[in-house]
Amino acid sequence: MALRSDAAMILFYDIEGDTADHDDWHSFEHFHERLSVPGFLRATRWLATGGGPRTMVTYEVSGVDVATSPAYLERLNKPSAWTQELMPRFRGMTRGFCRIAASAGFGLGRDALVARFLPEAGEEGRLADWLSGSVLADMASRRGMTGAQFLIPEPPSPMTEEQRLRGADRAMPWLVIATGYDPLALEAAGAAHLPAEALAEHGAAEIEFLAYSLHLTADREEAARTPKPPDLEPEVRGRSGARR
Repeated sequence: MALRSDAAMILFYDIEGDTADHDDWHSFEHFHERLSVPGFLRATRWLATGGGPRTMVTYEVSGVDVATSPAYLERLNKPSAWTQELMPRFRGMTRGFCRIAASAGFGLGRDALVARFLPEAGEEGRLADWLSGSVLADMASRRGMTGAQFLIPEPPSPMTEEQRLRGADRAMPWLVIATGYDPLALEAAGAAHLPAEALAEHGAAEIEFLAYSLHLTADREEAARTPKPPDLEPEVRGRSGARR
């Protein structure tokens, strides 16, 4: 996760109603649309394997300045017809651009462990130093692991038409996202190197852990080599056959 740059946009949310319709829109239209915006490098959708928000989306971006770029804001303020239909069904959207404060490992594993937390007032530096020290490197070095990243959110992005349709976003907390190809190894790495007790001892509060599995990933090069998907009318979207 977020190995192609030093910044990412992260989203956590649920969908009211038919999630298959959301996944179709997200895969067929939305990923290509976002990856066609300058600065978006890779998009990955994850689905929860336990509690917490059903969907996590990670967008690796060239820099946090993408959040206020004219091309991105124009896209957000001119949502497609399908996007306009989907946005009111989003629930509990937590969204934010983040800088990658520390990273270890190599590659993208199919399973993800996410720690979400807030720094106690005055403990930001101590907590960041601890996480940026040996914690991530130790986690990523274990058998069955691929990588671990520590992300610190930037100030909230401007209100846009997409936000207006779904409601204001919740602020993004601090994050550690670790991935691996062995879910048991991932669980063990979290228990050994990132337990809640250690996070709290080093200045973290409101700690929660979430587990996700990879659902879809695509990158900017793929989008550039693939024609823009056609706009689908409502009566065509649910077809099981060809939709060309």
